Amino acid sequence: MSTPQHEIHLDIAIIGGGVAGLWLANRAKLAGFSIALFESKALGSDQTLASQGMIHGGMKYTLAGTLTGASEAIAEMPGHWRACLCGEGDVDLRHTRILSDHFFMWSGDDLGSKITSFFASKITRGRVDAVHPDRRPPLLRHKDFSGSLYRLEDLVIDTPSLVANLANNIEGCCYQIDWQKAQLQRDNTNKVTVKITGDQGDVVIHAQRFIFTAGKGNAQLLAELGLDQPAMQLRPLQQVMLKHHYPFDFYGHCLGRETTPRLTISSHRLPDGGHVWYLGAAWQNKVPAWRQKP
Repeated sequence: MSTPQHEIHLDIAIIGGGVAGLWLANRAKLAGFSIALFESKALGSDQTLASQGMIHGGMKYTLAGTLTGASEAIAEMPGHWRACLCGEGDVDLRHTRILSDHFFMWSGDDLGSKITSFFASKITRGRVDAVHPDRRPPLLRHKDFSGSLYRLEDLVIDTPSLVANLANNIEGCCYQIDWQKAQLQRDNTNKVTVKITGDQGDVVIHAQRFIFTAGKGNAQLLAELGLDQPAMQLRPLQQVMLKHHYPFDFYGHCLGRETTPRLTISSHRLPDGGHVWYLGAAWQNKVPAWRQKP
């Protein structure tokens, strides 16, 4: 006796329930497409919930003392997010919590003059403000600190509330998928389907487009289809969690000579009144991050 098979037809099937997949699903649903999002663990797990919530306009990519293509490409990002947080953008984020309306960038003496002259130029006027020593946050009031400090009028959001907001916008469209019981298939016309084996019969998902937004998991998904391109970009991050009871929050980037910040700090409050700081830094080795393969 053959197993009954149920078929589902969609415009777009999204695999990966982090912020990229959830945002895309919101946009696609608003545009009128029939969509479904599939996540193997929990929405926002791994990279999204481990992120530090800083919505920046590219200033942290100006470490060479000039505006770059990367910094200019996302210069309007904070404004775009503010519109969404007010319910006026392309995704409704009115139920996402804002942790801070600014964060800091600071440098040591070795970079102070270069960063100071750059940020003081007319190119960045209105995007960055120098912080007077009397107005420094507690973390940077130590007598031995003599570097340059700047305040960016950018946002820090609460990532768990962002994930919940995006998921609520597409209620009924998110599904957990067990890859022990599911299989990606590609026929000789390159048409992709997902077959899910169940006790009550198999389910086959058809879509006009399958979009992979599973972060580092994309490499395995492509491998199941017999594909190895595009190669995944891997940028390992070293991160330390420090629990303490200092009664203040801090969000900021420490600038170094590298092309990415030397250190990023973000604050996360605990139910017991304590704080956890995430201390993150890009892992540097002899192979540039953009050239690494899975």
